[in-house]
Formats: sequence, C-alpha cells, structure tokens
Amino acid sequence: MSELESNGPNWDRLFETAAGQSGYVTTKQAAEAGYSTHLLRKHIHAGRVTRPQRGIYRLVHFPATEHEELVTAWLWSEQAGVISHQTALSLHGLSDVLPAQVHLTLPAAWSQRRFRVPPDVVLHHADVAPEHRAWFSAVPVTNPRRTLNDCAREGLSPELLRQAAQQALRRGLVTKAELGDVEVALKPFGGLAA
Repeated sequence: MSELESNGPNWDRLFETAAGQSGYVTTKQAAEAGYSTHLLRKHIHAGRVTRPQRGIYRLVHFPATEHEELVTAWLWSEQAGVISHQTALSLHGLSDVLPAQVHLTLPAAWSQRRFRVPPDVVLHHADVAPEHRAWFSAVPVTNPRRTLNDCAREGLSPELLRQAAQQALRRGLVTKAELGDVEVALKPFGGLAA
C-alpha cells in the first residue's frame, strides 16, 4: 500500500472521532483522518459537513444536541479547557443562574498566549486538577466544589452564590468544610445560612 493510500481520507475514523464529540471535529482531527481543508470544503459544498466556527466542523449525520456550544468551546480550546464558573453551576443544576456565555477555564500557562476568543466564550485561567473535574456529556466541567469556590472568588452575586451552595449542601454534592472561599465571600452578606 502506498503512503497516499494509507493516509487517504478515512470517513469511519472521522465519524468515530465526531461520535465522541456530539458530531464535531477540529481541523487537526480531520487531518489525522486524512481530510485536508480543501477536502472538507468539498464536503461542506456537498452538504455532509458544516463549519460552525473557524477550525471546527460538524458532520451533519449527527442529531443536534442541547449543549453544542459547550463542545465547540472545548474543541476551540484544543481540548485543554474545562467548562466552569456560571456555566458549570447551570450544568450542575445549582442556583437560578442563566449564563449568556460559556465560561471556560484554560490552563494557567495559556494566559500568555494571544488568540481570537469566540464571542460567546468567557475565559478564566487556572490549572484544574483531574480530581476537580467531572464530565457533562462530551465535555469536562469543574465539579461542584471547584465550581462554587471559583464563583465565590470571581464575585458571583451573593444571592446566587448562597442559593447554589445551599442546594449543593442539601443534595450532598459538597460539605461545608469544602466551601472555604464561599464562606469568605458570603461573610459580609450574612454568611452561608442567611
């Protein structure tokens, strides 16, 4: 088999990658399956692929899912980001927060990088340890403990922060001892129990 044949387009490989990501692939992942940007454009014109944003493609065979914006934000971050802050609160069903944008935490080292941030993404920079992560569908999200403490440090309104912390405590998702930043943030507003 020639090198060209072994590196040619492999729809099954592309489809398999997309299957684990709600139908999405990055330009790099497509190239690894043998699809150049030129070939991807041909598939766009044929109606088999769409390009929702720069560097990210969607195979149209996959049904739309509820939180596709999370997948595209995560793929945009080269799979290094973690869905966090208000977006994570919403995914965990904590408080009445309704984030208009996707909050994404990138590794601290990325704070020195210069890149074009999608308009619907709010960036935070910190290293998120594996034990502070959970999974929501195809994307990593900060766990309830990390999410609550991140929101406390970022100045989420006391009402929403208190509501979220109380819900997490009632549901057994966290212990009071794990909410140090939350308690500090809420102290001037009557504390956690107010």
